Amino acid sequence: MNAHTRHFTAISPGGWGRSTFVLLVMLLAFGLMVVRAFFLQVVDAPFLRHEASRQQIETIQEEGHRGMILDRHGRPLAISTPVDSLWVNPQILIKEPAAWPRLAAAIGWSLSTFRQTLTAERHEQFMYLRRQVDPQFAQSVLDLRIPGVASQREYRRYYPTGAVSATLVGFTNINDQGQDGVELAYNSELSPQPGRAVVIRDGLGQPIALRQGPHPPRPGKNLVLSIDQRIQYLAYRELLKAVRYHDASSGSAIVLDPHTGEVLALANVPSFNPNTRSDLNSAYYRDRAVTDVIEPGSSLKPFTIALALQSGRIRPHTLVSTSPGSYWVGPDKISDVGDFGLIDVSHVIAESSNVGASKIALTTLTRRAMYDNFLRLGFTHFTHSGLPGESPGFLAPPDTWEPIQKATLSFGYGISVTPLQLARAYTVFANGGILEPITILKRKGPVKGRRIFSPRVVHEMRHMLELAASPVGTGATADIVNYRVAGKTGTAHIADRKGYHRHRYVASFAGFAPASDPRLVMVVVIRDPQKHGYYGAECAAPVFQKVMTGALRILNIPPDNPVTTMARAETTMP
Repeated sequence: MNAHTRHFTAISPGGWGRSTFVLLVMLLAFGLMVVRAFFLQVVDAPFLRHEASRQQIETIQEEGHRGMILDRHGRPLAISTPVDSLWVNPQILIKEPAAWPRLAAAIGWSLSTFRQTLTAERHEQFMYLRRQVDPQFAQSVLDLRIPGVASQREYRRYYPTGAVSATLVGFTNINDQGQDGVELAYNSELSPQPGRAVVIRDGLGQPIALRQGPHPPRPGKNLVLSIDQRIQYLAYRELLKAVRYHDASSGSAIVLDPHTGEVLALANVPSFNPNTRSDLNSAYYRDRAVTDVIEPGSSLKPFTIALALQSGRIRPHTLVSTSPGSYWVGPDKISDVGDFGLIDVSHVIAESSNVGASKIALTTLTRRAMYDNFLRLGFTHFTHSGLPGESPGFLAPPDTWEPIQKATLSFGYGISVTPLQLARAYTVFANGGILEPITILKRKGPVKGRRIFSPRVVHEMRHMLELAASPVGTGATADIVNYRVAGKTGTAHIADRKGYHRHRYVASFAGFAPASDPRLVMVVVIRDPQKHGYYGAECAAPVFQKVMTGALRILNIPPDNPVTTMARAETTMP
């Protein structure tokens, strides 16, 4: 008994010591846990909640769609279609090397390129994998469930008319910002206002829900152009045929409503497909109708004659001697294509006599009067169409003109104009002598133009321009069955720093129809034709004839020349 007692007494303090030590350790650990919990749940709670929210709840920018561009009848010229863009958080994906081969193959990257790109961006939280892809393709990548990979909704621009309207409408870049044409000119109106959305992610960083933020995206405004898509198509189709047939470097065609100043068609060749961004080339998407200047040649003669008629010093029946088909102005020679002899002013236009036009200018007009007339017609000034890259043209001050400059200006040399400026100037003959402001947008109400020529002069000029577009004039190839046509051809040598090229030309035709009550004005320019003729009558007037014929029918404009129609029908009967 004593032995057992002694043994118990010997080990009891040691056992109690160990138990106390374990208990104290447990109490200390529990205390540390309580303190840690206190810091986590009380002291550090705001910071930890913020970090958890940041990792699982993310606010992202949500894009709206760009406004549509429509023709005057509501037909789409540019629309935005929804697409997805795949992106990744490199900080997450860098920790998942086993998933790299699958992801690289899915998005069409080589593994080495993928590894190199991801490594370079490993400290970032955002990196695009593929932009603007089909939503089904994006979902197939997301279905791989690779940590850090996500998608976001974007919009890609689509142009239903393709190359037909491309140089006019322009295009956007991959960030949906206008780069040229109407897209650039009205980028602020078309651009959407971005909103905010909340993405909720799981523990692996995968998005599991998308919630609309307090500020939803606002789409861009729709833009209604003055363009009639049907006439635009006609103009582009016939212009393309002519440029190819004549092996020309380029061409432009413009159709205007002379009473409102609205541009109904504006086509250029070459053009491009704005739906294929890899094909974009500055040489093709330039809007040559407003950016490129030409010397108009004889298509400018009607404005010289109209000013002379306005002065009262000549009348349409006034006779002008053009024999022997040329004459000298100082050391320089003015020539016609032949000897027209003694002709009246009307036939100066119909025969396109350089000699006749220059003699009228030199004997009846002052330099200042000619210069001011060109300025009033809008030459050397922007048309304020709103289209980017527009050129104002060029005309030297009148006090620098020598007699030869004054003479050549009378038939369209020594002045640079854009095709759009020339088309606008011709509206004065179709609109009773009043020049209306040009617009590429559909008019919402009447506008006030300014008078350039008197109604009497306009009436006389219409008769002359009808004669010029008749079988006795240079513009006979612009004649339209059922309708009276008025217009003027132009053929000018192309100039550069070394002077005028002997065998390179700009061919043009400017006119309107129906001549009795003009509804449409059109200008056609063919630059540097190499085959099948180079005169305006050969290259440009046939384009006018085909496009104007179709446009008059599309707009249901009644014929004003049924007698001629019946006569032609009789002559063609077997």
